[in-house]
Amino acid sequence: MIAALATGITVSACGSGARQDASEPTGNFQVSASAHWITSQRLSQHSVLVIRVTNTGTKTIPSPSVSLTDNTPGGGRPAPAFQRLLHMPGLANQARPVWVVDQSPDPASASGPCPHNFNAETYTGPNYSTCSGAPGGAVTAYANTWALPPLAPGNSVTFAWHVTAVQSGTYIVNWQVGAGLNGKAKAVSASGGAPRGSFRITIATAPQQAYVNNGGQVITTP
Repeated sequence: MIAALATGITVSACGSGARQDASEPTGNFQVSASAHWITSQRLSQHSVLVIRVTNTGTKTIPSPSVSLTDNTPGGGRPAPAFQRLLHMPGLANQARPVWVVDQSPDPASASGPCPHNFNAETYTGPNYSTCSGAPGGAVTAYANTWALPPLAPGNSVTFAWHVTAVQSGTYIVNWQVGAGLNGKAKAVSASGGAPRGSFRITIATAPQQAYVNNGGQVITTP
């Protein structure tokens, strides 16, 4: 989660006595980040949340990552990524999905029948689930955080979540970029703060309409 990225975790590896953050370098890593997502959606509509991270510094970022938290307007405890909290007494699990994650970030897994120039943001061909690593791609031990391999200076990486809206309403989705998973390596923007942002997403009750044309193509309407 974002809090974990900010404060770090000092849990020892089971039975070994070694800290799990022992190999993570300490310091600030300069990055720039941009994000886009459709802010007006409908039930059953497929959309793509895209966050692009660029290493603008002189050091390789050990583990570029993105953490997501959701919360409804009015404050309160953040919900897990792509979910909402019901705040109903007696429930063992208060979280319910707002979006179903069809495909998570994992462009490095493209192999075999996948195209060599596979792009998780734009690819719509066959075997896309296999190419992208399916819903488990790029996941970490933290429920709200996804990470990709080390990022060299001057290079960029794209995190793309393909999701489907399943709950109407208005939601705030917060994102923050990290440089590591244990709090020692910190991502900083040109202004010196943490690269972060948020989306205010409204999902309409009426589902998106679709039909199959004479050519066998699925056509969606606004």
